Amino acid sequence: MNIAEKRARVEQKIAKLNQETDLIAEKNQAKVLKSFNKNKVSDFHFNPSTGYGYDDEGRDTLERVYADVFHTEHALVRPQLISGTHAISTVLFGVLRPGDELLYITGAPYDTLEAIVGIRGDGHGSLKEFNIGYQSVPLKNNEVDFERVSEKMTQKTKMIGIQRSKGYASRKSFTVEQIEEMVCFVKKINPHVIVFVDNCYGEFVEEKEPTDVGADIMAGSLIKNPGGGLAKIGGYIAGTHELIKLCGYRLITPGIGMEAGASLYSLLEMYQGFFLAPHVTAQAVKGARFTAALLSEFGIVSTPAWSDQRTDLIQSITFEDEKKMVAFAQEIQAASPVNAHVLPVGAYMPGYADDVIMAAGTFIQGASLELTADGPIRPPYELYVQGGLTYEHVKIAITQAVCRLIEKKLLP
Repeated sequence: MNIAEKRARVEQKIAKLNQETDLIAEKNQAKVLKSFNKNKVSDFHFNPSTGYGYDDEGRDTLERVYADVFHTEHALVRPQLISGTHAISTVLFGVLRPGDELLYITGAPYDTLEAIVGIRGDGHGSLKEFNIGYQSVPLKNNEVDFERVSEKMTQKTKMIGIQRSKGYASRKSFTVEQIEEMVCFVKKINPHVIVFVDNCYGEFVEEKEPTDVGADIMAGSLIKNPGGGLAKIGGYIAGTHELIKLCGYRLITPGIGMEAGASLYSLLEMYQGFFLAPHVTAQAVKGARFTAALLSEFGIVSTPAWSDQRTDLIQSITFEDEKKMVAFAQEIQAASPVNAHVLPVGAYMPGYADDVIMAAGTFIQGASLELTADGPIRPPYELYVQGGLTYEHVKIAITQAVCRLIEKKLLP
């Protein structure tokens, strides 16, 4: 069976699941549209503010839209939040105080958070330097070890950290239903503990978000799902009034908080990107499912499987071989609309312990809602493929990458 026949078989196999993804996108689209209408979004809301950014009605309305869609009391949506890691850091430093403890219950957090909590680097500027404790509970058979969580929670445990997506870990990402179980468990132990969810890569993949099932606060990046492929920069934090106020103080300054912060020329793309986000996210989800299904035809292990429930964009591919991993990433770059002529190689990246290879021929630097492939070059040599502004582009790129690896005799 040639590659065209295998591709046709794959598309037939995943067709019903793709229809379900389209239905989720339609429901999420209706939710976003309803919020735009409710908040009377108008063309003047796209006007930029400069300087201090006082009385920026476009910015304030956008934050009301985010809070509305994510069913929270308030939201902070700013171009000054430069990444998902920055948004998460703003939550941690904004809410936690000396003597408090952060307990991650989904295993160790994403690589870029290690220096923030103080378990890598010299500790300068970290939570550790401010006498804020950090612990994590390792997963047990890829599931939350609730018994250990119960043992680890103390009077000092002010915040529970949950990472929805696998990041660079060899585990499954957690569904919103699983997150609800986690929230209920820790709230039974301490009803006042703050539950924070790193929601990166997860927005609009399911019908519900973590804040729909009891999470107090969550954060993410606008160059991932909620930016819809249009936002050039930005992050969001959504949660209770009090927690968002504290985050505003951390991002700007106490006494001013969310009342300042110029939007400059970011509002139009943030509004339009958020409006498009349910659709573009669905395109990426279908692309990830196609990737898993096509690679399975060649005996390549990837997670989640094509038939599994999706809760984020990330498709991890296990090559068990550095040469195959690097070659596949290079072929994704070659099938990109931007910098396709560039050859990515493993190299140091700020915030990561190992060299990282990153295929990112994107219109916006680092935008992982666009098709990218990256990963730390370490055993078992897993490459993390995510994004895709159009389903068609993902199919073309993955098919091309597979064909090139066959030509190089790296695949059977």
